[in-house]
Amino acid sequence: MTLLLGGRTVRDCFPALAANPGVAYLDSASTTQKPAAVIEAARRYLGDRTANAGRGAYPWATRAARQVEDVRARLADLIGAAGPDEVVFTSGATASLNAVALCWGLANLDDGDEILYNPLDHASNVAPWRNLQRHLGRRGVTVHLVPYAVTAVGEADIADVAARVGPRTRLITTSHLHNVFGSLTTLEELDRPVLRCFDCSQSAGHVRVDVGALRADFAAFSGHKMFAAPGIGALYVARRHHDTLMPFLPGGDCGTAMPGLLEGGTPNLVGIATLGAAVDVVTDIGVEAIAAHDRTLTRRLVDRLAAVRGVEFLPGVAAASCDVGYGIVSFRIAGIEAADVGFVAASRGLYVRTGTHCLPGAPAHLDSVRVSTHAYTSPDEVDRLADLVRDIAKEVHRP
Repeated sequence: MTLLLGGRTVRDCFPALAANPGVAYLDSASTTQKPAAVIEAARRYLGDRTANAGRGAYPWATRAARQVEDVRARLADLIGAAGPDEVVFTSGATASLNAVALCWGLANLDDGDEILYNPLDHASNVAPWRNLQRHLGRRGVTVHLVPYAVTAVGEADIADVAARVGPRTRLITTSHLHNVFGSLTTLEELDRPVLRCFDCSQSAGHVRVDVGALRADFAAFSGHKMFAAPGIGALYVARRHHDTLMPFLPGGDCGTAMPGLLEGGTPNLVGIATLGAAVDVVTDIGVEAIAAHDRTLTRRLVDRLAAVRGVEFLPGVAAASCDVGYGIVSFRIAGIEAADVGFVAASRGLYVRTGTHCLPGAPAHLDSVRVSTHAYTSPDEVDRLADLVRDIAKEVHRP
């Protein structure tokens, strides 16, 4: 299935890919390529009428301020927020998750409280909670980080989570879409009165994210993983928690009401402009169309790799009993280091990620090759990678 954007194939709308037809970019979980509309949005702000937002009464400044609020409203609509005041602009998902830990955690956690977390989540959803634990510990407040298990599919094990929720559990934090396992966790089966924080870095732009349906209290978003420029992201904070927060990075224009409470300092106006353009690109292609495209490519790759002797999948959709796939597949080839596979792949124009992919303290067996697709990925590119893996495995496992 070929996805279209403005009557053109999606790949043709991404200048770096259009100019390099021999490159199969299969590392979109790390960062996405940038469409022409996003590049143009950055150029317009920097080259036409640069001004600060909220700090002037002249037309260029008021135009910048209007753009900030317009993008905020469009992003709120994309993620199903109740209103723009629930959307805070940050430098990315790492900053968003740290904001939850510091602005909510420092203000609301007491001695003996617990946070449930997945130690195999991305470091950005592990390190902030450990940092919070240290901060509170210096003040004599002990907060327990309670790990929960994942299933063979890579999802949060709901039975294990439910068993670990106790009277002092205040929050559960999880990846909505895991950056290595490619599995979707919604916590929808969990019926407990506990706050929920989702890292939506990988899901936004790939699947429909509805913070209301997730019953999310907090949700973190990364702009550069959904076509925007690096250095821009967002934090969703449900309105019911606004009066429980402390300021984050207080400074100029740090107000007492949300979202200004968490937006001190000059905003990343270039990043916000590109995020607005990225939201438009995702909307124009269609989130459902992207999700179907990712699912087709994921299953195609899994089916091809499953037939290769020596290929070992990490937890993920390869173990699923139903037809799911979200554009991320991680695997190893027995007898060869993942980095070596990546080196060979790069020499053939196949750009994949290797290593432990920012999983803190990951055991050696999680070292892997990760393939991650997006709207611009073609079936031919997935087939090229599968063919190369087959050839490498044959060479490694020759009698």
